[in-house]
Amino acid sequence: MSRIGKKPVTVPSGVTATVDGQTVKMKGPKGQLQFLVHDDVEVKFENGQVKVAPRAETKRARSLYGTARAQIANLVEGVTKGFEKKLEITGVGYRAAMQGKNLQLALGYSHDVVYQIPEGITIAVPKPTEITITGIDPQRVGQVAAEIRAYRPPEPYKGKGVKYAGEFIFRKEGKKK
Repeated sequence: MSRIGKKPVTVPSGVTATVDGQTVKMKGPKGQLQFLVHDDVEVKFENGQVKVAPRAETKRARSLYGTARAQIANLVEGVTKGFEKKLEITGVGYRAAMQGKNLQLALGYSHDVVYQIPEGITIAVPKPTEITITGIDPQRVGQVAAEIRAYRPPEPYKGKGVKYAGEFIFRKEGKKK
């Protein structure tokens, strides 16, 4: 049995939660999110808490209900606080800038990389070497951060590239004579 799945998700004031069949919807000050729970998992909303339980004692149901509880907790956190990822750009001449609704990245290629920002995601560039990605859906925020990082992942010799804030880049020793 999942220890995380046993804990109910408390819905704070200012957030409305509805459970319609297998769909859990959360509406809060930052926006609205919904999550479709797997059929092997039972979801109930009572006394300001969302409770999750496996429908059967199968291995699949036991493994899915902890995941469903974590996803529902992310819905609550997303509509109240939101999620944020920070990226750092390292390298001579590497920089980022906002260009209208697009993110323009100079990453050492012959042309600048222009990234179109998807709906529901906000990108800020406080410094030319820092990118802050915010949104209410943690999966979309992480996906956008991964897509931007994929344009120039950090290389192990000099550490140049786009990396997550706080990410450790294992450095390799260069060629020897």
